[in-house]
Amino acid sequence: MAKMKQARVAAKAERATKAPEPSFDNRRARYEYEKLESLESGVALTGTEIKSIRLGNVSITESFARLREGELWLLNFNIPAYKEGSYFNHEPNRPRKLLLHREQIARLAGRAAEKGLTLVPWRLYFKNGRVKIELALVRGKKLWDRRREIQARDVKREIARSTGS
Repeated sequence: MAKMKQARVAAKAERATKAPEPSFDNRRARYEYEKLESLESGVALTGTEIKSIRLGNVSITESFARLREGELWLLNFNIPAYKEGSYFNHEPNRPRKLLLHREQIARLAGRAAEKGLTLVPWRLYFKNGRVKIELALVRGKKLWDRRREIQARDVKREIARSTGS
């Protein structure tokens, strides 16, 4: 009985010292788009894709979501091949299915059909050992929107500088 307790304590200590799971923000999307609403979604992955993601090999900057035959698919989502993988390695740019409820898909598809709106991955992260994507319904920013945002950030920085001095 004491050995089992020691094993559990050792396993718990090992989990506590484990490095945190990586998370990836789509910084380009934050710059180019205005976020209207977001939704957490699972991703259907195969084989070595999860190992490649855990190593930090992923690019979500060019990816977007599309509705095909009643299912939501993530396109241009690049997960490079796992270096230690064998001939069972995955295809890097294959379309990946997003795991959502039918009602969520219908609501998002209806909103995304509006002119000027699209679905992009906002953030990729791990939750309870599973890969999740924060999918955002976005509208493209105009150049003057970006300039206004930069100007507001500069003003805020100047105010902080003047009050801090």
